[in-house]
Amino acid sequence: MNLEVTPEVIAKQLALGDSESTINQVKQAIENTKNFNMFSKHIISFNDRLKHINSYIALSNSKPYFKIKCDSTQESKELITEFTTEVNHFANKYHITLEKVKDKDVYYILGRDN
Repeated sequence: MNLEVTPEVIAKQLALGDSESTINQVKQAIENTKNFNMFSKHIISFNDRLKHINSYIALSNSKPYFKIKCDSTQESKELITEFTTEVNHFANKYHITLEKVKDKDVYYILGRDN
């Protein structure tokens, strides 16, 4: 059985909540993420892989995109290094363009070209 990746499924699987405003924000992020459907199924499993390093995929409050965020402190250099490695692996594997937030362990998922 294939899981249809709807805004509601994404909101639930990423533990974002199920309010109407959250679902609308998820829809907007999907619409703004180039070729989202080409890697949407992998967002959920990638989020699960990030949990052990205090990281996750969330909605950005400042841009209409999903973001990948690490909540580990700067003292946890090993976790930050693992986070960066995981993010780069995910982006390279699925040909995803990311935008790193300056001086933060946060990346916006912009999409993929093909």
